[in-house]
Amino acid sequence: MALERKASEVPLPGGNFRLFTTRLAFQAMISLGMLENPLTSSRRVDLDSARMLVDDLKMLRDKTRGNLDEDEDAQLEKSIRDLDYALAKLAQGS
Repeated sequence: MALERKASEVPLPGGNFRLFTTRLAFQAMISLGMLENPLTSSRRVDLDSARMLVDDLKMLRDKTRGNLDEDEDAQLEKSIRDLDYALAKLAQGS
């Protein structure tokens, strides 16, 4: 018999750099209106929040330069590049 657990009973993972930067990137995508906000079940663009999150990711990149493994570095760079592109398109009104 399999044990059923509620989501609130499952421990949240922490201490994983890629997961941390992915969470920040998802928050930025929500702020860009690319993803539905799971709390409000709606999409809303908040360019100020999106810029702040992208700036946070860039700061992490700069502060961790030389200390990341190849996969962590590539994932972080791709997230920043993709979010910068989406942010620029929204800022232009495209």
